[in-house]
Amino acid sequence: MKLKDKVCIVTGATSGMGKAIAEGLSSEGARLVLSGRNRESGKALEKSLENAVFVPGDVTDPLYNKKLVDTAVDTYGQLDILSLNAGVLGLGNVVELPIDTWHNAINTNLSSLFYLCKYALPILQQQPQGNILINASIAAFKSFPNHPAYCASKAGAVALMKQMAVDYAPNIRVNAICPGPVDTPLLWESAKAFEHPETAVEHAKRTTLLKRLGTPEDITKLVLFLVSDESSWITGTTVTIDGGIINT
Repeated sequence: MKLKDKVCIVTGATSGMGKAIAEGLSSEGARLVLSGRNRESGKALEKSLENAVFVPGDVTDPLYNKKLVDTAVDTYGQLDILSLNAGVLGLGNVVELPIDTWHNAINTNLSSLFYLCKYALPILQQQPQGNILINASIAAFKSFPNHPAYCASKAGAVALMKQMAVDYAPNIRVNAICPGPVDTPLLWESAKAFEHPETAVEHAKRTTLLKRLGTPEDITKLVLFLVSDESSWITGTTVTIDGGIINT
């Protein structure tokens, strides 16, 4: 078990990639603090995993993020890893996009990263090696129609990752992954922003060089590598995992 006795906070843990990542971390021996807004799904996940505690709440609330850190310390006595996966889309072009929707996407996808890292970094620094992994998106580099808040927030997430890697080296590694079209509810919701939503997901599948959508398990395998000692000389790096679609 490559993460035996490591303590990890997982945001966005109640569905999609975040849930698969939480399950993968647990399978490698990590002890988890699970974050999400869906209380029923969170409690079910907590029950299905060993050494996991679910803390329901909204990552856009700074004090909720502090609660996640406090829970890790109070429950397990330490904190080693942050796996940051919470995200929303905020669909609509700039003229049509409601200001509240813009703020919600920026707060969920970017500001929440700052909040959790602000409270977690002093605890991570107490460990011989801390690890922060941000789940960003190829939307940080590749534009999609009617995704202004999503694209802007994911680009900001990558920039924040690079900056924190500079400030907190050498004992804390900070990286980001940028998934492409992964078969989750968020992908199908994203399709609504395209001219032909009924065929957008199939088009994305055909456009990848590998001719398939990603799975949450594909992403989990990369996460497990990047938060383990197997990647001990990797920091400040963005890893794209998209079936090659960014090259098309």
